[in-house]
Amino acid sequence: MKVYIDGSAGTTGLQIYERLAGRRDLTLVTLPEARRKDPAARKDALNSCDIAFLCLPDDAAREAVSMIENPTVRVIDASTAHRTAEGWAYGFAELDDGRRTAIETGTRIANPGCHATGFIASVYPLVKLGLVPADTPLSCFSLTGYSGGGKRMIADYENPEKPVNLNAPRIYGLTQAHKHLPEMQKICGLIRAPVFAPIVDDYYKGMATTVTLHTDLLPGCPNAKKIREALDDWYQYQRLINVAPLNWGTPMIDANAFAGRDDLMLIVAGSDQRVTVTALFDNLGKGASGAAVQNMNILMGVDELTGLNV
Repeated sequence: MKVYIDGSAGTTGLQIYERLAGRRDLTLVTLPEARRKDPAARKDALNSCDIAFLCLPDDAAREAVSMIENPTVRVIDASTAHRTAEGWAYGFAELDDGRRTAIETGTRIANPGCHATGFIASVYPLVKLGLVPADTPLSCFSLTGYSGGGKRMIADYENPEKPVNLNAPRIYGLTQAHKHLPEMQKICGLIRAPVFAPIVDDYYKGMATTVTLHTDLLPGCPNAKKIREALDDWYQYQRLINVAPLNWGTPMIDANAFAGRDDLMLIVAGSDQRVTVTALFDNLGKGASGAAVQNMNILMGVDELTGLNV
């Protein structure tokens, strides 16, 4: 398989490259630095490969897709551009068999967003099982390391003379128009998007995405134990999603606990009336590059854990 990473110099592209560099079943198509942004060179690379990763801004990702004339090229897009687009498989194989099959047989795969991965992993099964009705007003907050902001944010946080405000958690997406909201709503089949508060903090990578539930407002008033059992049953055959014992094992959850890993853990905690479901993972792993490589493995028909860190 010949693989080309369009946008290989960005954070996501570099992380994909690291996971692929030692593999003998792949040939990496690369461009000299001087030609990396040359449209003609990019077009040649995109049409000569078997699998193309797009690690680009949304408009550039759409442009890259328009350059592909070879019908055999399979695309994994890590941008937001195609996550809710018709004709694109949403690259979250663990959700159900239909999505896994769509990845295996598809030519256009949209990699999930990082925050969206945590929210959807928690909410999708609960909606499908009827524990959380589709019209339930949901809220979610999500802690992330600064690597999710790309090169400019990384440089800001790693500047020895950074301003003091970068030492503290910062809430953003204040207008409730975060780019992950459309996929969070559509994939989970929700009537309304959740109230979503993403938070960036002064650590490199790692993510903890928490959904809050008033269980006495849900059908049957499912308590924390029932919600945990439902999620555990849903993901019991999945190798990259695990469900922790009820109420975790420590009084705190560290948002960077899964930094450097490509799997995800769901942590259910709370009481009979109030429950939190937290997805703990790496925003650059299962939230980005790790998920992209997993999707590539699935469409190639090889072990989905190949090249991943678990």
